[in-house]
Amino acid sequence: MKHIDSTPSTPGKFKMEKSPYNRLRLHSSLAKLTFWSFVFLGLIFVFFFRSPSSSSPAPSDLSRRSLRSSYGGPNFEKRVRASAKIRSRNGISVLVTGAAGFVGSHVSAALKRRGDGVLGLDNFNNYYDPSLKRARQALLERSGVYIVEGDINDSALLKKLFDIVPFTHVMHLAAQAGVRYAMENPSSYVHSNIAGLVSLLEACKNANPQPAIVWASSSSVYGLNTKVPFSERDRTDQPASLYAATKKAGEEIAHTYNHIYGLSLTGLRFFTVYGPWGRPDMAYFFFARDILQGKSIPIFEAANHGTVARDFTYIEDIVKGCLAALDTAEKSTGSGGKKKGPAQLRVYNLGNTSPVPVSDLVSILEKLLKVKAKRLIMKLPRNGDVQFTHANISSAQRELGYKPTTDLKTGLKKFVEWYLGYYVDGKKSAQ
Repeated sequence: MKHIDSTPSTPGKFKMEKSPYNRLRLHSSLAKLTFWSFVFLGLIFVFFFRSPSSSSPAPSDLSRRSLRSSYGGPNFEKRVRASAKIRSRNGISVLVTGAAGFVGSHVSAALKRRGDGVLGLDNFNNYYDPSLKRARQALLERSGVYIVEGDINDSALLKKLFDIVPFTHVMHLAAQAGVRYAMENPSSYVHSNIAGLVSLLEACKNANPQPAIVWASSSSVYGLNTKVPFSERDRTDQPASLYAATKKAGEEIAHTYNHIYGLSLTGLRFFTVYGPWGRPDMAYFFFARDILQGKSIPIFEAANHGTVARDFTYIEDIVKGCLAALDTAEKSTGSGGKKKGPAQLRVYNLGNTSPVPVSDLVSILEKLLKVKAKRLIMKLPRNGDVQFTHANISSAQRELGYKPTTDLKTGLKKFVEWYLGYYVDGKKSAQ
């Protein structure tokens, strides 16, 4: 990635009205106490009070049970080694978790193209249509990337993979995504985003050599913060959703493992990623589907007809940021679970710096699809959604050489071309 100017990003044309905000120290303390109480109560609920007999096994549990006998043996190890083999002179060997996901599949493909060793790990859960994940998997396998079907909470599997391959890096993208789904299945967020992260970090700190880790946090950690654009130095102790709370908890957990075990950790706060092979639960994706099907689409507005806007970031820009974070990650300093010196700890915003009202997103889709949308104006619900997101990317520009180049109209055109080819011409079912 080319080095670019380190000039700070500007707030752009999108402005929010200033809201009264009492920054009393007592309020801050109470907010932090409430947040951490909520997180730890969630952990207690998941690990001590959840009865396996009272509900059907999670898809990831079923995957682990069925794979216990299949992730050993010469054939398995041969596939793992072949996929993780470095084929370029200065290449790295990367374990990519969530490799069948949206960002994970794009990052895996980019790493493989430049000659790095890549091994994927994914549990192929049914949060959204698993057939889309399988299609991504098929594309990656044709390029030589093997995805192990398993769960990041499976410590035996993680140990096995690290025993087979001395990974230099881990790109941790596996997570329970989505803001609204947390109201339906809260325990899945604690299981994946907190317990899963700890499980992975345990495997990394026990590995020899310890890998450098880059992982996906989220712009959601900024929560109810009213200062724009969002900077890495801003407060993140007022999450607006359980998803945001688990990602914030992940950042604190990362700090702990860096401090105690010398793990090199870089967190990336993604801002509304979109593009081909995207997630069907994202607004741009299901807007396109519903417009084509003649269904009404909800356009949220804030109080007093306030604008709801997002800092939409194209997938190729995000991938470049991920690879830059991997390339600039310093080595972990521990060995055998013991720290031998200070290790790198970083967090960066990866956004586009140009918030766009959701209503404008719909207008662009209408022109690209050549279909008029049936707009249904609704009040922004209290389900974890926030009114706006806007990234200050000056740190990523300066230290990673990160420079997003794709505007929303250009990116949506590429998405629509893929969508029509995959679902319409390919006659796949858009669920």
